[in-house]
Amino acid sequence: MTSEKSWDYVIVGAGSAGCVIANRLSADPDCSVLLIEAGGRDRNPLFRLPMLMGRLFHSGIYNWRYHTEPVPALDGRSLYWPRGKVLGGSSTINGMVYVRGNRHDYDRWAQMGLSGWSYDEVLPAFLRSEAHVQRADAYHNGTGELTVCRARGTNPLYDLFIEAGRQAGHPVNDDFNGAEQEGCGRYDFTIRRGKRWSTSFAFLRPVRRRRNLSVATDTLTRRVLVENGRATGVEIARDGRLLRVHAAREVILCGGTVNSPQILMLSGIGPPEELARHGIEVVHDLPGVGRNLQDHVDCVLSFECRKPVTLYRHLRADRLALSVARGMVFGEGVMTTFPYEAGAFLKTRPDLIAPDVQLHFMPALEKTANLHFPNPFRRAAAVEAVHGLAIRVGPLVAESRGTITLRSADPAEPPRIQPNYLERDADRKTMIAGVRIVRDIMGQPALAAYRGRELAPGEDVRTDEVIAAWLRSAAMTTFHPVGTCKMGIDPMAVVDARLKVHGIEGLRIADASVMPVITSGNTNAPAIMIGEKAAEFLRGEQQARS
Repeated sequence: MTSEKSWDYVIVGAGSAGCVIANRLSADPDCSVLLIEAGGRDRNPLFRLPMLMGRLFHSGIYNWRYHTEPVPALDGRSLYWPRGKVLGGSSTINGMVYVRGNRHDYDRWAQMGLSGWSYDEVLPAFLRSEAHVQRADAYHNGTGELTVCRARGTNPLYDLFIEAGRQAGHPVNDDFNGAEQEGCGRYDFTIRRGKRWSTSFAFLRPVRRRRNLSVATDTLTRRVLVENGRATGVEIARDGRLLRVHAAREVILCGGTVNSPQILMLSGIGPPEELARHGIEVVHDLPGVGRNLQDHVDCVLSFECRKPVTLYRHLRADRLALSVARGMVFGEGVMTTFPYEAGAFLKTRPDLIAPDVQLHFMPALEKTANLHFPNPFRRAAAVEAVHGLAIRVGPLVAESRGTITLRSADPAEPPRIQPNYLERDADRKTMIAGVRIVRDIMGQPALAAYRGRELAPGEDVRTDEVIAAWLRSAAMTTFHPVGTCKMGIDPMAVVDARLKVHGIEGLRIADASVMPVITSGNTNAPAIMIGEKAAEFLRGEQQARS
């Protein structure tokens, strides 16, 4: 084994937070930064088209393609878990929905003893990154690196869904990231001129020429090196060789909710009983590593559409090439939009302080979202057979908790993922209430001319017991895993409020794994904010030392 030179900071994972931290730290020409990514470069231009997100999620390109262990409360089903394996991480393959979460999420973190993480304290970090194309007020910034824009789709069904929500008694909300989250409206997206704007494009590409920033792709981090209670670097595998790289100041893990706890455990940092099962020497007893796994679980209600106005009409094979070309060259057209553009944050009970369910509405069926292309030469099917509406609904704050554990001591082996979806009765009840809310909205006059037969779960699925049985067979992930290296001051906490790993000097974690409680909504924007906070802590501490 050979050794390479030392950097001041070694960042493991070029995902949503890692790219932000690399940008901010390398702005100081007097500090050197190494950014390590297990995946490759984000070179495929087609995958920058927002509508192709469905293909990205199911492709092996840019993707770890994880699968969970059989989930007991979901009839023992194993669910597919796509995670980004590329510069930009999951921001390169996700749905690009920009949702910060609810004010109460962060205030709850602060009430748990996490100084610096209240809503008023994290809002400046959100603003620092944001470059909103249209919005300009106290909740938005136009000068950051991360381009954010309003929904771009022109399909009339989006506005009809929002009107149906209003008719059902829910507020209409023009900005889910503004003063209030509750209501029906359209999402904002990290899309720039019709193209996906990942953290790689926003934060990394503009600074790649900095002499003090090195980026190593196709490089697997095997473990953190710890000497006398301090992280001194990492062991990596690259081009068939094992190498050690050294960090003079700190190692920052940004591997995400799956890989950060995996790397810690491979390094001997974690629950002793878990390490012993795989013959790994205990470097530091930290029982919370890999615990506290949370995710948003949801289900899809689908309906026939009685008029041929859904997204299906755009994806016929003879029209697709033109749509792709128009999107690539001009940044215009249906391929530059994301199918789930409308949605809602709603309360299942009026006494709640904040919304507890989220909806995503798409004027198409799920197979259309995954680009199931119709054949133009086949005889046309009835309108109701191909045109449809889909609404995803699920709890915002999950009570169920899962785990990430090792499959073996081999870093190339994927870990075991057990999310324990719907383990808690509260989650099941919230989902059932969410199903009833969706049905109420879909039954409003605004959608009467378009709404056909309910396809899933079906019009005969009515009682709580029957809906619960359907959920066991149909519920799925919303792809928002968090929490496996949580911040906190309790015995199961992995990092403190400044993201430092308890009991290990020179080691920090900055990604969605540090969330003590999941945020209310899509989790990419909060992960970017966590990257901003980490960079703020690191630069502040360095300035204090100088």
